[in-house]
Amino acid sequence: MGRPRRRNWLRVSGSVGPLGIATSVLWLSVIVLLPLAALTFHSFNDGWSGFWDAVTAPAALDSLRVTVFVSILVALVNVVMGTLIAWVLVRDEFPGKGIVNALIDLPFALPTIVASIVLLALYGPQSPLDIHLNATQPGLVVALAFVTLPFVVRSVQPVLIEADRDVEQAAASLGADNLTTFRRIILPTLAPAIISGGGMAFARAIGEYGSVVLIGGNIPKKTQMASQYIQQQIEVDRPVNAAAVSVALLAISFATLLVLRLLSQRASRREQESQ
Repeated sequence: MGRPRRRNWLRVSGSVGPLGIATSVLWLSVIVLLPLAALTFHSFNDGWSGFWDAVTAPAALDSLRVTVFVSILVALVNVVMGTLIAWVLVRDEFPGKGIVNALIDLPFALPTIVASIVLLALYGPQSPLDIHLNATQPGLVVALAFVTLPFVVRSVQPVLIEADRDVEQAAASLGADNLTTFRRIILPTLAPAIISGGGMAFARAIGEYGSVVLIGGNIPKKTQMASQYIQQQIEVDRPVNAAAVSVALLAISFATLLVLRLLSQRASRREQESQ
């Protein structure tokens, strides 16, 4: 009998080799996994019952409800508006297009507290537009929409650029109207990118602090976001409660991104099968 074949589950392949993979894993562990593990460990300092009591406290639940509700609304708004803006930037030509394209990335570079100051000046008690959104949920939606818009635009834009225009033209030549062409041809192609961008926008919104700290008003049960509740718990010397709610936010974000990734992969497979 021949010699048994060695298991090769430890073999690695690729251009960077074992050293590159080890370096990547080490960096990911130090920057991401270790802090998350420390936060999770700290949240259970008072045991499971202490963690559960901290997460299910009425004030904590109220802040989580407000956060999830507003973040879902923001994600839906930006899915629509972000896709529209990406479409305009890719398919239309107009004066100042380059400037508009550059402005999309401004929320990435601008400190979010600056956005809150600007929004408070525009929509606060002394609003020059006579629009008063401070200490309201619409104010939270506007602030979070500003911060999360680039996630959808930059997810959809490359897919639109690479989309096959010949298929759209063929559908038009066969008598399909614009709505049918978009629904049957373009939307299935964009769906994975739209889902991904919407998921990232939602995940960013539920953890946002700077852009809502002034315009939101931090009113319990109405405009208090979970990030503001966490800050409040730290100020009153309850770090374990703050860590517990932080872990709850992490769990919501992770679960959302996981589900959306699965949906995006399914949409991609359907698109490939239909081609």
